[in-house]
Amino acid sequence: MSGQLPGTMGALRRQGIIILTYVLAALELTCLFMQFSILPYLSRTLGLDSVTFGYLQTTFGVLQLLGGPVFGRFADQWGARAALSLSFVAASTLYLLLVASCSPALPGVFLLFASRLPGALMHTLPAAQMVITDLTTPAERPAALGRLGLCFGVGVIFGSLLGGTLSTTYGIQCPAIVALVVTLLGAALSFTCVPVTTKEAGVQSAHQGETKASVFDLKAITHLLLLPSVLPVFLVKVISGFPAGLFMVMFSIISMDFFQLEAAQAGYLMSFFGVLQMVIQGLVIGRLSTRFPEETLLRSSVLVFAIVGLGMALMSSVLHFCFLMPGLVFGFCTLNVVTDSMLTKAVSASDTGTMLGLSASVHPLTRTVGPTLGGLLYRSYGVYMFGQVQLMVNLFVLLVLWRKPLSQKKDKAQ
Repeated sequence: MSGQLPGTMGALRRQGIIILTYVLAALELTCLFMQFSILPYLSRTLGLDSVTFGYLQTTFGVLQLLGGPVFGRFADQWGARAALSLSFVAASTLYLLLVASCSPALPGVFLLFASRLPGALMHTLPAAQMVITDLTTPAERPAALGRLGLCFGVGVIFGSLLGGTLSTTYGIQCPAIVALVVTLLGAALSFTCVPVTTKEAGVQSAHQGETKASVFDLKAITHLLLLPSVLPVFLVKVISGFPAGLFMVMFSIISMDFFQLEAAQAGYLMSFFGVLQMVIQGLVIGRLSTRFPEETLLRSSVLVFAIVGLGMALMSSVLHFCFLMPGLVFGFCTLNVVTDSMLTKAVSASDTGTMLGLSASVHPLTRTVGPTLGGLLYRSYGVYMFGQVQLMVNLFVLLVLWRKPLSQKKDKAQ
């Protein structure tokens, strides 16, 4: 959108909606990581082996991958209230099925796989990003999007801790019950407190003539992705972050086999990851974005990824990895925030939801192909190969960005 903010919305109300959006994102992410913390144990209780559990994860990743762009277009068409409410209702359905799968009297394995289906519509974070994009100026946007990292950190820390504590104390179904209640509360807050739309009046009227079928217009989604100012940034986001994403997908296996960590120790390491993400994405990136151009920050994230890749290729203990974690988190956070900001600026205000939905599909893509590709690399070459691939890929991306800056491509597109 342009520098103009929605004229019908006062500054105080706008700030209140942004704060509510952060709260809703934190609630949804906390519930999501509560689910992640109990899912392996629930699968084991139901008799699933590691291969079947991999199918379960892949199913969720594929559904999120396919649902992200469509959900983003739905958000553009129907507004913030409908998008956030739909996401929380879908999450409530998932946790309801998860609770039912814990009952011995019901077909647990079938219900566990059925609980993955609502994942296609669980996209609270992209919806929150759309709201913040709509209600901030381009200059404010990187810092505002970066604060969502605080929400993600809260989800990682409290979701993991609550999931483990509640399941140990009250039973494996307790975290799912709590998540069900919380997501129903989130749906109620979304429906009653979030405005119908956060877009400008002119943008809203542009969509009034469109039909519901246009939500599934894959041609329009593809056209948006292939825009000259969009595709290069999107490719940098996918290619640069993919090697590190593979490592994180395999981290639970690496922490057990390579680092020889117990479950509690791995949980502490993930909590450290969450704290770093809160600090870097919530505090550091906002300040950097006011001092440096976005393309400079993008190059710095790619360079840091390359340096961390070199360190990962040489590491031999969990202590070495702890020293590398700040750089790894900085690369992830900067790459995601800066590319999301650049992508939303490259499209019209009427397409920010679709663009953020496409951007959010990058992580499900990694989760979909990651277990297979990452497992192959790990079994064939060991953990050091992840660092070597990350180093080579990001050096290549850095060279391309140096020879053909994205700003030149934007100028040619214009």
